[in-house]
Amino acid sequence: MTQVDRRSALAIGLAAASAAMVKPAAAQTTNYKDTTVAPGVVNRVYGEGPSIIPGFKTVSLRDIIIQPGSKTPENQVMMNAMVCQVTEGELRVVQDGKTFTAKKDFVWTCNKDTKEHSANDGRVVAIMRITDLKA
Repeated sequence: MTQVDRRSALAIGLAAASAAMVKPAAAQTTNYKDTTVAPGVVNRVYGEGPSIIPGFKTVSLRDIIIQPGSKTPENQVMMNAMVCQVTEGELRVVQDGKTFTAKKDFVWTCNKDTKEHSANDGRVVAIMRITDLKA
């Protein structure tokens, strides 16, 4: 059996105590509102604030969470300009009749009155982060 001296015991004790105190960082706030948009599709709204971008009074942040095999309603008309990014998974996006694949970290924009819908053809949950630019 291996002996443990005072110095080793103190080091082990301090390491265990510091590990017990570490809390995981919170990546997102828990202050949000979920709305089901379609089967397997949830709109998660985080909040809204004032904008200093010319032509826009407010900005808001939301996620569209799309389960594998699900899609958003077809030909939705965008109510305002927005910046979109896939933060998880991969989406097939149809924007004004043109189809493109949006892989993780891909960013694109929509203007007011753009028609768009998205489908998750993959095997993992896809998340589209949207920053709405509101006039």
